[in-house]
Amino acid sequence: MRIRGISYLFFGVAMGAAAAVAGSAVRASVTPSGPEGLALFKQVFDKARDYDFYVDAPDSAKMMESAINGMLASLDPHSTYFDPKALDDFQTTMKGEEFGGLGLEVMQDSGLVRVVSPIDDTPAARAGMLSGDLITKIDDTPVQGLSLKEAVDRMRGTAKTSVRLTVSRGDHPDIKEFTIVREIIRVQPVRSHVESGDIGYIRITQFNQQTYDALKIALAKFRSNPGTDRLKGYILDLRNNPGGLLSQSIDVVNAFIDKGEIVTTRGRTADQFQAYDARSGYNLSDGKPVVVLINGGSASASEIVSGALQDLKRAKLIGTRSFGKGSVQTVLPLVDGGALKLTTARYFTPSGRSIQAKGIEPDYRVVEIIPDDLKGKVESRGEASLAGHLKNGDDEKTGSDAYVPPDAKKDTQLIAAVALLHGTPPIAKADDPKQN
Repeated sequence: MRIRGISYLFFGVAMGAAAAVAGSAVRASVTPSGPEGLALFKQVFDKARDYDFYVDAPDSAKMMESAINGMLASLDPHSTYFDPKALDDFQTTMKGEEFGGLGLEVMQDSGLVRVVSPIDDTPAARAGMLSGDLITKIDDTPVQGLSLKEAVDRMRGTAKTSVRLTVSRGDHPDIKEFTIVREIIRVQPVRSHVESGDIGYIRITQFNQQTYDALKIALAKFRSNPGTDRLKGYILDLRNNPGGLLSQSIDVVNAFIDKGEIVTTRGRTADQFQAYDARSGYNLSDGKPVVVLINGGSASASEIVSGALQDLKRAKLIGTRSFGKGSVQTVLPLVDGGALKLTTARYFTPSGRSIQAKGIEPDYRVVEIIPDDLKGKVESRGEASLAGHLKNGDDEKTGSDAYVPPDAKKDTQLIAAVALLHGTPPIAKADDPKQN
C-alpha cells in the first residue's frame, strides 16, 4: 500500500471541541460508527444549523471545522486539518520561504499554546521567549478557546507591527508579558562556524527543504577553513530543533555515513513498512569524528538523525534526553484545497528502537547550569506528557531541560563536545547511577 503525500516529523497539536448539553438524558452508551454514525452526525449538524433550535444563527463553516478538528484530536496530538490558508502557511515553513511573524514554533497544549522553540535570531528569541513557555493571551484575547490556527494567525502579521503576548512560565508560573515587533522571518536552517580553531560547528534549527543543501555548503567551507588536515571533527547541534521533513533527516544522516540502514517506518499493516538506507557517494564528512548535541527540545527528525548516528556508532551524543516523538505524519490533499496531516507510521532507529514517548538518551548526560530565575521553568514536557499520545509500553519517559545559554562561554554541553573532540570525554556517562 502506498500513501500519497509528503511525510513530516513535526509538531502540531489539533484542538478538539467540547460540548455541554442540558435537557433529556442520553440513552445510548455507544455512539454508532460507519454509515449510522455519519447519519447521526448529519442529523446533529442539520438540526443545529438549519432549524431554529439553537439560540443564535450558527456559523456552519466553523461548526464543520471544529467537528473535523475534534475528530482528529481523538486520534493523537499530531494529526490535524489544514484549511487552504493554514496549508499554505505550513508549506511556506517547510519550503524555507519568508513570512511575517515572530519566529516561534508552537503547539497546542490543554487549550493553550506552548512554545516548542523560538527560532534562532528572530524577534521572539531576542525578546527572551523560551521553550516551554505557555502563551495564555495574545494582545487582549485569551488563547483558551482559540484553535491553534486562530492563535497562529493572530501572532503572524505585517512586519513592523507589534503584538503583546502574555506567558505563563514554569510549574509554579511566573506571568510575563512580551511586546514583540513582527519582522519578515527568513528561516536559516543551518548555521555554522569554526569552533576552537579546529572544529566544524553546525547548528540545524529545523529540517525544511533547504537543510541538506545548506549542510553541504557548511561542510565544504570546513574543508578549506580550517582545512581537512587540521579539522578535528564536527559538532552537530540539534538542541531545540522540533523536526521537519523526513527526507531531509535521511539526507543529513547520509552526509556522515557511507552505508547502513538509517530509519524504518511501520504503519498499521505489513505493506506499510519502509526501510531507508544510506546511498553510496553521499558521505561528505571525510570520516571525521562527530558529536551530536541534544536536549528536551530535540524532536522528530532531530531524533531520527541523532538515533541513527548513535546506533551506527558514527557519533557520540551529549546533552539530555530528547523529546520522544517517534511518529510520522503524512500530508494528504483534500477537495477543499486544504489537507489532512495524519499520523501514518511509527519510526524505528537502525537497532530497532522506537523512541516514541521515551526519547533518546545521550551517551554522555551533561546538563546546563540554569540561572536561578529559570530553574524549573525550562523543561520540555516531552511526548509522554501529551494527552492522547501514541503509547509505547510501561517505561515511558517525560522530557528534560531545554535550556541553551545565550553565551557560548557558559554552554556546558558545547564545552563538553569540544573537549571530547580534543580527546577528553565528560566525566560520567549517561547510565552512570550518580547522575539523575
